Amino acid sequence: QVQLVESGGDLVQAGGSLRLSCKASGRIFIINNMGWYRQAPGKERELVASWTSGGTTNYADSVKGRFTISRDNAKNTVYLEMNSLKPEDTAVYYCYLRDLHYGRSYWGQGTQVTVSS
Repeated sequence: QVQLVESGGDLVQAGGSLRLSCKASGRIFIINNMGWYRQAPGKERELVASWTSGGTTNYADSVKGRFTISRDNAKNTVYLEMNSLKPEDTAVYYCYLRDLHYGRSYWGQGTQVTVSS
């Protein structure tokens, strides 16, 4: 069983920055993908950024150039650095880990990011 704990969500004004963290613990298979989804009220859940076991990173078009995902394998932690935040970035952000060996996915509890005008 894998557990994910997120932190870093906050209220911030437009143009500001936040850094989200997600720490994984438990029985973690080495070959896995980690990343971040977000969901705003009334909208579909959106993949924001991902980092695969092979080291490939991917970003949603809406956050390219503003958000950066990084991963510390020694600490089993993934980060999301968010810069130049916009009100439309307001959402609950969820960390995930996808175990590629067993095909299981794990989710954090979510952390609220609110960007004011």
